[in-house]
Amino acid sequence: MTKAIRGIYAAAISPFNADGSLNTDLLIGYCKHLMTDGGCDGVAPTGTTGEGTSVPMRDRLALPEAFANAGIAKDAVIFGTGAPSAEDCVALTRSAVDAGYMNALVLPPYYYKNPSDDGLFAYYANLIEKIGSDDLRIYLYHFPQMSAVPLSVNLVLRLRKAFGGIIAGLKDSSGDFEQSRAFIEATDGVTDDFDVYPSSEAFLWDGLSIGSAGIISGSTNVFANGVQAAKAAPEGAARDAAMDVVRTARAVAGKYPLMAAMKQIEAWRSGKDLWTRMTPPLVPLTAEQRSSLRADLEAIGAMPATKA
Repeated sequence: MTKAIRGIYAAAISPFNADGSLNTDLLIGYCKHLMTDGGCDGVAPTGTTGEGTSVPMRDRLALPEAFANAGIAKDAVIFGTGAPSAEDCVALTRSAVDAGYMNALVLPPYYYKNPSDDGLFAYYANLIEKIGSDDLRIYLYHFPQMSAVPLSVNLVLRLRKAFGGIIAGLKDSSGDFEQSRAFIEATDGVTDDFDVYPSSEAFLWDGLSIGSAGIISGSTNVFANGVQAAKAAPEGAARDAAMDVVRTARAVAGKYPLMAAMKQIEAWRSGKDLWTRMTPPLVPLTAEQRSSLRADLEAIGAMPATKA
């Protein structure tokens, strides 16, 4: 099996050095934390929350081999490999595949707006043909607010018909559960081995109940253990209470710029201030935002203990 395991994934944040390069060793250690004490089944590095499109190309290309050398499970990582250039996307995906990571989260080409479905089909077809491996597993990345290039249900079905199981699933970051429902119902979701991942843990059981594969979320960098508790809770009052905790935590995260907030919380947890560094044009939280975030986390009992 080359396909990624299903479950709760963190769209992992990325640490940067002062010169703007990716701190690969720190990211690897962090991903190991996420998949142990952090409560995640897997990680999705170099996606939106990981500032993937801002990570220098040389660092993105070298990252999968570094993950492999660190012994990180091949079926618990979905690397973000999308790029405006079709050939950059091929190069990024090939670097993952060559290191044994067959699962790729692929944004559509996001510079030219309003491309046709034919053009988007050609982009993904080019990737599949250039990689040339039946073991490749592509997760389409629907995030119209950020990419301004939505993926239609018809395009998803067309790709699935043409390439079968290579089109393994889809991450829906639209924030609209009805959009997730449309993708799941059109493809039959996990019933037909197509793994749709909504991007908010607030939709956890809404999705699971109709055939989603789990969640890939930015806020599960911090709150994954609560999501796992809600996933494991028996139907009824216990599950409702656990989901209330999940929704409250997600609402706290939603009050702040998500990437900056997750990085600030990790800086508090790890005691390493470099986690607050963002790639321009993104900026860290302001002093006022940091104070408010701390108070909100304390109010819900989620303020992490800082390492000595």
